[in-house]
Amino acid sequence: MPAVPQRDPAGWLPVDTVAPFSPLRQSSLRNLQSSAHDGRMSEEFDAVLSAVGPRLRELRRRSGATLTALAETTGIPISTLSRLESGQRKPGLELLLPLAKAYQVPLDELVGAPASGDPRVYPRPFTHHGMTVIPLSRKPGGLQVHKQILPAGATDHLTPEPRTHEGYHWLYVLSGRLRMLLGDQDFVLTAGEVAEFDTHLPHWYGNADEHPVEFLSILGPQGERFHLKARYRR
Repeated sequence: MPAVPQRDPAGWLPVDTVAPFSPLRQSSLRNLQSSAHDGRMSEEFDAVLSAVGPRLRELRRRSGATLTALAETTGIPISTLSRLESGQRKPGLELLLPLAKAYQVPLDELVGAPASGDPRVYPRPFTHHGMTVIPLSRKPGGLQVHKQILPAGATDHLTPEPRTHEGYHWLYVLSGRLRMLLGDQDFVLTAGEVAEFDTHLPHWYGNADEHPVEFLSILGPQGERFHLKARYRR
């Protein structure tokens, strides 16, 4: 009686008892493994691309630029920029390169490509209106943590222009004295003092004297609050 062909457990091909690893079966297994690998790579690639939009929105918010100003700088239409930030448009190099140049960040930071398995954050300081900003977090969206340094006299020549935007702000003064305008309040925070406020409230901060000031900032989405309340100096 002829031997009954066995069947591969995965249900792909009949397996002959004499030659269970025939070239045909090996090729099929290789194709299956390749397809699975390609699927995982595709999922990882899609995850990277889906994170670019929130990162671009955060970079623009952090720089204080409008879509109109960014469109003029990069040559990218406003509608395309808006779709990139909302995730409705997948970014290509022709879009990412001018954006990286406009924000003055490396391309790998723009797409969020940290070393695999490395939890450490490698800060890349940048300058914004004379202030040094050191990012201490790398997750797009959610809470953003920065160390900010105002050199001596950085805001002496500036007229305070309080502004508003979406979100919530918590800051902690590390050293120096920070002048802060918050709504109709004008006060000074010193080392070890904390302020917390809704950024829909007009606000501005700068040097309170001729010395530099360093502080930590945590910026959160609208409605996300912290546990400490603003402390006003009188």
